[in-house]
Amino acid sequence: MPKYAAVDIGSNSVRMQAAEVVPGSPPRVLAAERDVTRLGESVFRTGRISPEALEFTCSQLEKMAEIYRKLDVAGIRAVATSAVRDASNQREFLERASEAAGAAVEVISGQEEARLIHLGVDSRWPHKNRRTLIIDVGGGSAELIVSENGRMVEAFSKPLGAVRLTSVFLPHDPPTAKELHQLEEYIQEKIGAAVGRIGRRRMDRVIGTSASAAAVVGSINRIARSKREVADRLRATTPEIRKFYREISGLDLAARRKVKGVGPRRAEIIVPGTAVFLKILEALRLPSIYYSSAGLRDGIIADLAARGVGKERARLTPEQRRSVEEMARRYQVPVKHARKVAALGRSLFDSLAPVHRLPLETGRLLEAAAYLHDIGHFVSDVGHHKHSYYLVSNSDMPGFTAWERKMTSVLCRYHRKSLPALRHDVFQVLTPEERQSVMRLVPLLRLADGLDRSHEQRVEEITCQMRNGGVTVKIESVRDTDLEMWAAERVAELFEQVFALPLTITKTRKQT
Repeated sequence: MPKYAAVDIGSNSVRMQAAEVVPGSPPRVLAAERDVTRLGESVFRTGRISPEALEFTCSQLEKMAEIYRKLDVAGIRAVATSAVRDASNQREFLERASEAAGAAVEVISGQEEARLIHLGVDSRWPHKNRRTLIIDVGGGSAELIVSENGRMVEAFSKPLGAVRLTSVFLPHDPPTAKELHQLEEYIQEKIGAAVGRIGRRRMDRVIGTSASAAAVVGSINRIARSKREVADRLRATTPEIRKFYREISGLDLAARRKVKGVGPRRAEIIVPGTAVFLKILEALRLPSIYYSSAGLRDGIIADLAARGVGKERARLTPEQRRSVEEMARRYQVPVKHARKVAALGRSLFDSLAPVHRLPLETGRLLEAAAYLHDIGHFVSDVGHHKHSYYLVSNSDMPGFTAWERKMTSVLCRYHRKSLPALRHDVFQVLTPEERQSVMRLVPLLRLADGLDRSHEQRVEEITCQMRNGGVTVKIESVRDTDLEMWAAERVAELFEQVFALPLTITKTRKQT
């Protein structure tokens, strides 16, 4: 299953998350890191990222890169937001940060930031058939996102980040009444147009994201910062937030640091962060807000997965595909059949990733074997699977490593007849990891081959569903597929033996 890494270079902190994406389930987080950098402090004060902030941010990116390199992620996206958008030395920062992260760092617009935040929240906490407002208060900007039926319909990005507002409006500690008044008037001015567009239509739910939201909702619910994950999906009412704001804005930094749920660094910027949430809720006359721990990084990972980034690692390269097709023709294999089995194999590999749990690269082994499993017929129809093994293992295959050729030949050997067993020399010499890959790919290869048993490409599409403790493969076709159904059903016993899951084959008539 694909693994991805997301890097969010914000105005207050840099965050990294690496996760494994399992179709039909929430991503499984493999690593997560966060470091406060205050990248925006110098930008909002001088217009430039300071040398100190640049060096510290790059040092943290290098450490994060070490983590996701070890995880061998299939795709990385690193984005920079408000502070870097505004920095006059943006180009220098991007060059240094990209080198440190080992991936190109891109500056994203406020609209793209909003899209990714919405995608992240929807991937973790979907709200189908509902109208929701998502409020994200970062270090440099705040995003207001209207979602209907799980679709972002409107988004606004405003320069209302907690670090920015602290730098501009709150030089004293605690803030003076005049400073707070100016801060609140500025927030109201900046959100005015968005409030007018959003209107006062009913919201089924308001969701707050970001560390500021976690601190506000966590503190109101008396949750310690060390247990912040408990605050996920908890609620704070607008009157509770108003009271919290009045109390916290009257405290100095030392006292704010003692407030339960507010960390020592968050205490420095909690006042304006709370003010933004409160003024939006008041302006739209909204009764409460729920905290979601999802955010930009979750959106990046969901976006990478939706676009299939890294799936090319599970596919033959153009050179490899030319190589196996030429080899299939040389040994008089019907290329249409080989291509169909390869296509079915790719579909099964992708759809059943939560079942086989194999590295992406093994997908190309399955595809290569789909093309070449029948070449042994050129030698003899008797025991042709063994002849296929011999021909593949002893052929020059441009584009393939020796390991890929070896593994492909073993898959060809087991595409029919006996199952892999340690009494077989070809299986015994494999490493434990290689044996596991072969055992899990063989049922998929036999199933793909069976689904074109007639060699007439009668099966047009297949879909796989995992439910009720089993796997169902649904065939779509307008033609007679009785032979394909019979051949596929013969694989069910092997499938259950390998994966401990019953396999059911069904058919539906494809709509024309």
